[in-house]
Amino acid sequence: MHLSALDLASAPLCKFFANQHQKLTMSKQVERHDISDELYIYLQDNSERWYARTKVAGKWHARATKQKEKEKAIGMAYRIQMEFQFMADRNLLVSSKRFRDVAEKAISAMEEALDNETDPLNYKTYIQVLRKYHIPFFDRTYITSIDSEKLREFDKWRIEQFDRVPAKSTLLNHNAAMQLVFKEAVDHKWMLAAQVPSLSTKGAESQRRAHFSPEEYNKAFDTVYQLKQNSRKEKTRQIRELLMDYIEFAVNTGIRPGTEMESLTWGDIHIDTNEHNIIFYITVTKGKTVKHTGTREVVCRDEIFSSVQELRERFPNRKPSDKLFRLADGSTTNELGKAFEKAISEAGLKSSPHGVRTLYSLRHTYITWQLMSGNVSMEVLAKQCGTSIAMIEQHYSHVTPKMYSKELSGVDLGKAKSKVKAKRASGGKQNEARLTELFKEWQASYKQRGCI
Repeated sequence: MHLSALDLASAPLCKFFANQHQKLTMSKQVERHDISDELYIYLQDNSERWYARTKVAGKWHARATKQKEKEKAIGMAYRIQMEFQFMADRNLLVSSKRFRDVAEKAISAMEEALDNETDPLNYKTYIQVLRKYHIPFFDRTYITSIDSEKLREFDKWRIEQFDRVPAKSTLLNHNAAMQLVFKEAVDHKWMLAAQVPSLSTKGAESQRRAHFSPEEYNKAFDTVYQLKQNSRKEKTRQIRELLMDYIEFAVNTGIRPGTEMESLTWGDIHIDTNEHNIIFYITVTKGKTVKHTGTREVVCRDEIFSSVQELRERFPNRKPSDKLFRLADGSTTNELGKAFEKAISEAGLKSSPHGVRTLYSLRHTYITWQLMSGNVSMEVLAKQCGTSIAMIEQHYSHVTPKMYSKELSGVDLGKAKSKVKAKRASGGKQNEARLTELFKEWQASYKQRGCI
């Protein structure tokens, strides 16, 4: 197990290693009672109920007895043995597998689909949740032993890991991942379709999305900048340098942090110019909704000008196929989320009245600011962000009345708006002649190499 400094800084050492130990030691057999040479019951350390294991037709099979008392579990074990024998006599018996083995098979299939780009990119999320939650919990439990009781135990354990009731959207992702494991088991005849249990979607109700006010965003950005200046390691400095560009793009485009942002290449950025004015367009080709909505063109706020110029200067030999968000040494990183979490924690901004803030809060910030401005319709904003009007209404309904404050109150307070200032030297501060030169240079670069 490889642990970064950020991992260790996120929680006290004792709690961190205690959690790791709990995960590594989960689903161990702690007690066994032999009934016969071909039948026994056993307890696992993550359940108070006994499981039965029996040998039928030359193979071992396991199932939960659902009993806490030993004597009742023995009685149920005999019944389970008879059921397995009944299925064997009618060629309905399947050879069960441990959950971990089946899950790894499902993960391999998803990874192959991702490599071939033939299936949903949600597979990346499913793989993560299986490895973080399902495999550690179910581990060596037989796939046929997972029933409603076992799933309730898992639900309880998962709430402890989250330290809250997961949202319904989270449960839908978890259930989709679990269903792929069950499908793998059924396809390989390791369980019957009738043995697949139903999965609950009773999660926490949707809440407002945590976002930043302009003042909070400025404070968060300034904290990242200070951390970059005080970096002791060059790799850490590069991560924080990249983070500054990443968050400016996210908050000024509404593009989803994660797959959408991290899949962007230099060839995805396009420009239109008119004398001293320039508009950036970004083509989003990968992400959560691309399979259903197709690629989309995102119009960028002009505040990203400085970040684009910073990235151009950092990568003078860029090619259209190169990833946009890379470290100065050309490599990619998975540390941006942790680096951002550290910055907003130091700034006292991690918690908000509407939940914990993450990199994804920058997208919510973009949508909230656009709604508050009153200059963009929900229909246009939904298309820009690759979502639906219903989704915006559901999660940002608290903003909607403010869009129509004049109409609802009869009072016009004017058009004064809080707007985030570009955090670096922006194009607007340079003279028009220099801007014109830059835009011409970018256009020439686009013609020559296929990217600005």
